[in-house]
Amino acid sequence: MSRRSSSSPSLWTVLPQSGPAPCERYKHACCSFGGSVFVLGGRESHSLRDFWRYNVVRNEWTELDCSCEAAPEELQEHSMVAHQGVLYVFGGMIDSAYTIWKTPLWVFDIVKEQWVSWQERNPPQNQVPVNRKGHSAVVFSSAMYIYGGYIDMRASSQEFWKLEFDTMLWSLLDCTQTEVGPGPRHSHSAMTHLDCMYLFGGLRGLREQRDLWRWNSTSHSWSCLNATSGPSKLVGHSTVAYRDSMLLFGGGESQHTPRSCLWRYSFTTQTWGKLAVLPGSNPPPHRIYHCCAGLGPSYQPAVTTTTNTTTSTTLTPSTTIRNILDSKIRPFKNKCFPSSSETEGTIELETFSSSEKLLTEVEDYCNGLSGNNAQRFGNCLTFENQEAFSKQWSCENIEEGGSGKPEESHESIAQNLPDLLLVLGGKPLVRHTVISVWQMTLADL
Repeated sequence: MSRRSSSSPSLWTVLPQSGPAPCERYKHACCSFGGSVFVLGGRESHSLRDFWRYNVVRNEWTELDCSCEAAPEELQEHSMVAHQGVLYVFGGMIDSAYTIWKTPLWVFDIVKEQWVSWQERNPPQNQVPVNRKGHSAVVFSSAMYIYGGYIDMRASSQEFWKLEFDTMLWSLLDCTQTEVGPGPRHSHSAMTHLDCMYLFGGLRGLREQRDLWRWNSTSHSWSCLNATSGPSKLVGHSTVAYRDSMLLFGGGESQHTPRSCLWRYSFTTQTWGKLAVLPGSNPPPHRIYHCCAGLGPSYQPAVTTTTNTTTSTTLTPSTTIRNILDSKIRPFKNKCFPSSSETEGTIELETFSSSEKLLTEVEDYCNGLSGNNAQRFGNCLTFENQEAFSKQWSCENIEEGGSGKPEESHESIAQNLPDLLLVLGGKPLVRHTVISVWQMTLADL
């Protein structure tokens, strides 16, 4: 059953964009990796062929090359996932005569910041997926799984494809031997938790859906998770995982009826809850065909242990800030900006005092304070304070001769920020403006 969440109201903040930034868009793809969010393609008044990286700590956009031969063309309703420092983009090609002759897969090396040419390794007799739009893509272990999508005049598909990253070989998972499953659909959402993929809503033919399906990657079996209430029929929405929950934002029963609701589905209790908005915060307006991305400790790449099992660590806000105190305060060979005119001892005292104040506010919030204190916590994690926080902890290593170079990257600082949910772009559009970005702090959902 749906129930009102007993957790704290959501704390939304709009992030004003300045300087070079992508234009407003919808039907684009985004993916987070480390402390950055990557945004590719989509539509404004026409299909777009641009590629951007967003640094959430600096609130700064950098345009990346998308003009080389190995880069994708104009794309919309495509997918993008990250695995071990590489982005995999699939589908979304604009209908043309040659799309059936090309596997719509592109690979981007994040570290080298370049598109990589990859060679088709499938034997001639093996099938490979054709171009499609509105499909979903998730990652399990070392493979990408593609479900559904809209294939030209063939309408919605129920094809379920697997791409092994190690071998770059495609295989089609057989979903026709059982009557249990989501069936043909597109414009749905999909995300993973542990060894399962969760698929919600979308279009099945011309009919909108509100069903939730779970696919077990171990048994390769589907099951429908029935709920008497929860989100209504939705297309063009987005979902992300957060700890033991799935967060679902936006979408609409049609592209003309977008919504701005944020829902939480608990994997533990298998119940839906609609999250309230804290008075005074600035939630996104109605959105459809937008993108959502998670950032922070809970979204860092999983660590593989010596027993070949995959684990990830989720830090509480208090632990996160405490780690910053432990790792960033150093007694020598550091100088911190912008207070370069002050002595090292004074800088360290002010740094410690400021950080202890931030730590105290986080701990107060987690101890259940409300009203002004809760609002104060929400304000302390807005972008303006993140930027000040970033500058405060921007340290350089003092070398001989007085020169120095950065010791900690912004990506390293971003790993110690609280968990965040970002909403980027979507319809309705405000033309001739830069992309809209909203942030919600996932402190204690």
